[in-house]
Amino acid sequence: MFTRISTVFFILMVSMKLAMAGSVIESWDQIKAPPAPTLSSPTVKAAETALLLLDIEEATCNNERRPRCVAAVPTVAAFLKKARKAHMPVFHSNTMRGSRATFLPPVSPKDNEPIVQSTVNKFFRTKLDEHLKAKNIKTVIVCGTAAIGAAMHTATAAAQYGYKVILPVDCVTGGSLYEEQAAVWSLINGPGTMNVLTPTTLSRIKIEK
Repeated sequence: MFTRISTVFFILMVSMKLAMAGSVIESWDQIKAPPAPTLSSPTVKAAETALLLLDIEEATCNNERRPRCVAAVPTVAAFLKKARKAHMPVFHSNTMRGSRATFLPPVSPKDNEPIVQSTVNKFFRTKLDEHLKAKNIKTVIVCGTAAIGAAMHTATAAAQYGYKVILPVDCVTGGSLYEEQAAVWSLINGPGTMNVLTPTTLSRIKIEK
């Protein structure tokens, strides 16, 4: 009898606590952002690292939808030039409606740089993993838009395929700062990526030939 009463009391207490807790929606305005992550200064080997430039094209990177993407293009273009000079493999991606002609000129692919076309996960139904393994790539630098789209999903997939992921936060852009913060926080703290992901900026990355 005592055990039965204790069980009922325990269930009632748990139910009350859950009711008091509510959902994240009820607490939305009370939530504070966690401290900013510490950025690293990684050194990568050009022959073992690939630069993934994701969906930097007219429909996704423009002043109407994502002005922060447009603002980041000169920085991305400068790093792309540096990567090419070091003979680092470069891969590009399109959205499903994109084409070679829709890439923004400062970061448009060269003829020898593969292009994959998919939804937010650029490994999905493409030969990206096959291309990377053919070049013995161990690390990918994920750069592009949208932060909570191609960047986050492709970085997560890369980790699941066994690659180390470098995430330059200055070239992972979205429609708002909140979107970028959410993507960066999720990738740094998510169980699928946290052990293989390095947050940084493009200027902090040193390339060894």
